[in-house]
Amino acid sequence: MAATADDTAQHSDAPASPPPRARRRMGPVAMVISFFGEMLITAGVLLGLFVVYSLWWTNVVADRAADRQADKVRDSWAQESGGDKSAPAVYDSKNGIGFLHVPAMSGDDILVEKGTSMKVLNDGVAGYYTDPVKATLPTSGKKGNFSLAAHRDGHGAKFHGIHKIRKGDPIVFETKDTWYVYKVFGILPETSKYNVDVLAKVPAESGRKKAGHYITLTTCTPIYTSTYRYIVWGELVRKEKVDENRTPPQELN
Repeated sequence: MAATADDTAQHSDAPASPPPRARRRMGPVAMVISFFGEMLITAGVLLGLFVVYSLWWTNVVADRAADRQADKVRDSWAQESGGDKSAPAVYDSKNGIGFLHVPAMSGDDILVEKGTSMKVLNDGVAGYYTDPVKATLPTSGKKGNFSLAAHRDGHGAKFHGIHKIRKGDPIVFETKDTWYVYKVFGILPETSKYNVDVLAKVPAESGRKKAGHYITLTTCTPIYTSTYRYIVWGELVRKEKVDENRTPPQELN
């Protein structure tokens, strides 16, 4: 007589499967912990994305904007030199438009524009002060302080390498016709963000006591913060006529 299915199950040597367990429900404390854990993970991801945006993507966007504006300035200068007077006056060197060259930082051309507001600096440029202390433009020929600011991190970070500058290094400002060559004589690694005296015509704490032709670079410090300001001072040592190659001077003598 053939064995039935029930007989096979009763006399088989194979282990029988255990009955399914009922899923345990999470208690209220466990649910709260799980919820906050998921929130922390989400917050961590968002924070990471924000850091990427702040320190990388804003640089990409700002550099593109600065490159477009720099091309317009150089094209305008070329048109003026060729006898075409139709270029917009906003690109005229008399308005402080030019390029900063600091070999110790990177050697890249840093476009200089008017103003130090976030709207200006966020486009990946350096801006000269109009408030609270008005910068003295080198093109004016007057003694004073050509004071500039730029971001140290994000939005182009044009002054990111300011800590690499040493006394005796050159800083060159390029206009349509002239190189203004400065020599670094003073560095203030940290000062209050409210210390506007460092921007004075005779900059406080620089060691200089008499009027001269100075340049001041300012940016935030420490890196990735805006707690204090980092200051570099230079003094004009000579002017040179710009040649057709437009290669900035690398030496002070």
